[in-house]
Amino acid sequence: MRPVLVLRKQPWNRRVQNFCSTASKLKKGVEKNVYTSTLLLPKTSFPLWANPSQSEVPFQERTGESLYRWQSKNAKGPLWVFHDGPPYANGNLHMGHALNKILKDIINRYHVSMGRKVNYIPGWDCHGLPIENKALQELGQDSSTTLPASTIREAAHATARREIASQKEQFRHFGIMADWSDETTYRTLDPKYELRQLRIFQKMVEKGVVMGFIPSPSLVYRHYRPVHYSPSSLSALAEAELIYKDNHISHSVYVNFEIDRKVPIKNLVLQELVSTTPSVHLLVWTTTPWTLTANMGIAVNPEMTYSIIRRNGQESSATILAQDRVTPLADILGEVEIIGEVQGSDLIDVAYTPIFNSLGPSTSPLTIIPASHVTADSGTGLVHCAPAHGAEDYHAFLALNLVSTSKNMICHVDGEGKFTSDVADVVGESASILVGHDVLGDGSRAVVELLKKIGALVKVQRFKHRYPYDWKTDKPIIVTATSQWFADLNSIKDHALSALEDVSFFPLQSRNRLESFVRSRSEWCISRQRVWGVPIPALHRLDSDQAVLDTASLDHILSVIEEKGVTHWWTGPVEDFIPPALREEGRAPSETWRKGTDTMDVWFDSGTSWSMLNEAGFGEGRKHLADLCIEGSDQHRGWFQSQLLTAIGSTALDTPGVSPYGALITHGMVLDQSGKKMSKSLGNIISPLTIVLGGKNKKTEPAYGADVLRLWAATVEYWRDMSIGPTVLAQVAESLRKIRNSARFMLGSIGDDTFERVPREQMGLAERYVMHELYTLEQTALEGYSSYNFPKAINSLTNFANITLSSLYLDITKDCLYANARSSLERRSVITVLEQALTTMSSVLAPVLPHLAEEIHNTRNPDGTSVFMTPWSPLSPEWKDEQAAKDMVELLRVRGVVRLLLERARGNKSAAVDPFDPANTHHKVLKSSLEAEVDIILPDGAEGTGLASLLQREENFLKTLFIVSNAVITEEGSLGTSSPEWLYTETLSIPGTYTPLILPLHIAEATP
Repeated sequence: MRPVLVLRKQPWNRRVQNFCSTASKLKKGVEKNVYTSTLLLPKTSFPLWANPSQSEVPFQERTGESLYRWQSKNAKGPLWVFHDGPPYANGNLHMGHALNKILKDIINRYHVSMGRKVNYIPGWDCHGLPIENKALQELGQDSSTTLPASTIREAAHATARREIASQKEQFRHFGIMADWSDETTYRTLDPKYELRQLRIFQKMVEKGVVMGFIPSPSLVYRHYRPVHYSPSSLSALAEAELIYKDNHISHSVYVNFEIDRKVPIKNLVLQELVSTTPSVHLLVWTTTPWTLTANMGIAVNPEMTYSIIRRNGQESSATILAQDRVTPLADILGEVEIIGEVQGSDLIDVAYTPIFNSLGPSTSPLTIIPASHVTADSGTGLVHCAPAHGAEDYHAFLALNLVSTSKNMICHVDGEGKFTSDVADVVGESASILVGHDVLGDGSRAVVELLKKIGALVKVQRFKHRYPYDWKTDKPIIVTATSQWFADLNSIKDHALSALEDVSFFPLQSRNRLESFVRSRSEWCISRQRVWGVPIPALHRLDSDQAVLDTASLDHILSVIEEKGVTHWWTGPVEDFIPPALREEGRAPSETWRKGTDTMDVWFDSGTSWSMLNEAGFGEGRKHLADLCIEGSDQHRGWFQSQLLTAIGSTALDTPGVSPYGALITHGMVLDQSGKKMSKSLGNIISPLTIVLGGKNKKTEPAYGADVLRLWAATVEYWRDMSIGPTVLAQVAESLRKIRNSARFMLGSIGDDTFERVPREQMGLAERYVMHELYTLEQTALEGYSSYNFPKAINSLTNFANITLSSLYLDITKDCLYANARSSLERRSVITVLEQALTTMSSVLAPVLPHLAEEIHNTRNPDGTSVFMTPWSPLSPEWKDEQAAKDMVELLRVRGVVRLLLERARGNKSAAVDPFDPANTHHKVLKSSLEAEVDIILPDGAEGTGLASLLQREENFLKTLFIVSNAVITEEGSLGTSSPEWLYTETLSIPGTYTPLILPLHIAEATP
């Protein structure tokens, strides 16, 4: 037989119960609250409902700026340096900003709570196009070319400072612990910052490296070559400033170039073909028709085979294309006859006529070149080469010594992405339909019309493909040749990768992402064509535009800038910056030299931010300047990389490079509730300030306060993309409410602390179990915080608060707390546990929920101190009690069966007539669990088993655990012969025996 639980009722008990119940109803009005004064009900000033204006605002200063200053002066533990990646000083904060700053703050607060001294200097990235454009708009200008640089810079400076002030105030609403004064924050526009940046730039210029086989005088050099260029930004861009869109549409063209019959051909097959066929075409495909005016060659792959075809109806001509492309292009070529084939190597050096030769001045023929990047995967296997507009074309021509400077590279595009008048050199008078037109718009369409006019166009085709866009303007870029400053990365990237070996990554796979970005880069375009930025202090000869940028010139220039500020570069005369060695006798410097107008890439600006940590002395005795940096996943090709490259690039060659940071954390992007990217066009943007302060309609957009936003940030798996929305926020708010209510109950029950604590040896099983669970929670939280797994810490906290406390311990100890004497051992045991639980829970939740932690602390200690001023003191391992946990698991298994029986009793009704209330003929069998008794019948052979021994040892505790009037351990046949009005019985297996435990549940007998 199995163990049995029996729930039963004595017949006379119902009559007594009903009588008492009716009498109670008659006296209800008279005796209301008559016993209240005899109960020790919870009393606390801690409010039930959180109103951010009352629960958070009063503590913002205490747990924010004041706390940061206090710990800076008083913390005695090791130094913790968190280096802040600067947000861009433009516009209101979005959810990405909020997530980023809150994650940083959780980590900082954890270290403060552990007694460490935290150094955290918030910063802002202040230069660049968006701020310059906003300044121009405020000046009523559309272009920077019509105003003096000093005017634009002054306006941009004011714009940036205004935006910083706005963002700073918004950050305060998130409960960020920091000193927000100018002295303890940084801006990339600060004069000291700009000078440090220029000094790092100088070190990179001075650093001798080898570029290919050509000795280069410095890590930084100037080249005329194709770069990513944004017409919408009017500036060159680095790879890190691009975003790629997969749905870009180009109007690609298939065009015919014609082999020049006048130039001798070595290959016999081609000789015969040209001599017997009036026109021999080279079929070329391009997605950028506008670059055809800059064509300087056609590339083939020497290893590929090329077919010679004759198209149906075109008997007087032949066409050459890759053999593997004939079939894929059948819809364009129509029916064809293959009349021969040649190898790609046979086509090399074959001359062809420039495609627009019939429109412009007579020009020399061009030739076919070899290139390994040509494949048969798409196109025709013959690639139009415009070295000014393609990196692969440029490198192919460079390898053949066909290009080197602007003098032998064709480019007809200006700084606005429009055709220049130089295009007339190629298309003659037809240039009138091209000049001044955007190459990505009307200019490209005009080129197609010219191709039709000269009969070279075979097909126009819409082509959907991946294409780079300017990440700031969200508009397509072009590749075009300009003179730009570059940093040679080939010579330092191996050192950079070695430095990353000592860096910790979270999540671990983010290491691969950063290393792959560093490994794939060969150079960094560091110049931009803006005025709002840090200048590249180069001097240019007026007669040749040759640039001078070396140790001697920089020493002189930077000494002037150090004295008069960076603005003097833009406003001061060129004479101030010309060192004696460059002055020519008899000529004024202004007649020989001009100052460069390029500014540095903003990634170079923010990338040198590590230098302020070095200046502060954080490098002394520490391997890394910063212990940690945390930013979004896009910063693998941005700030994470630019910090590393500038640090390694400015280190002496004979010194091993060290990463400026010791650990990197990457977080994902914040999406809407449906998992979509937030955008104005979709109307799904959620403002973090609206979450904290509420929207216009407080019913639909309530003011949740900062702690709800912070709790959301701490519970999501932030290392992946995450969602937020009304439903998510409501769930988070409910979780916070439950934690708050548990704290409120404990505060009310504890009261003042004038009671004698109970040592562990005198505690009951429930108390030892809760303390064990509390110890486990704390150890889990400490491990979660230290490993940056905040959901692990917070989920353990909510589970302890909701399950261990609310659903169990607080439920079973209410009678003791309310009715037992204050001095009783049982009540003092409970209060001892609750006091420690509240203390430990406050420590666990404080990094994430600082306002709630401060409110709890203020309720207990209204002395104006912060909860963070008392270091987190973990529980002693003595509270780890695996036996108590094991025993409670067994008893909770029994409790689960008892609760099941109670629910059965509550759900059933009796048909007995109540003489005091004849109208109501159906009554619930059980209203309160305290009306029931539980008999636990131990079967024969159960003696000595673990569960039986446990039940017998804890018999006095069982009625408390089950919340019934009594629980009795008995043997079979000992229930007597009385016939209960109802009886519920369940069995429970006993480990180690085949005989079950019997649990009868019945209504408790009234006390005579």
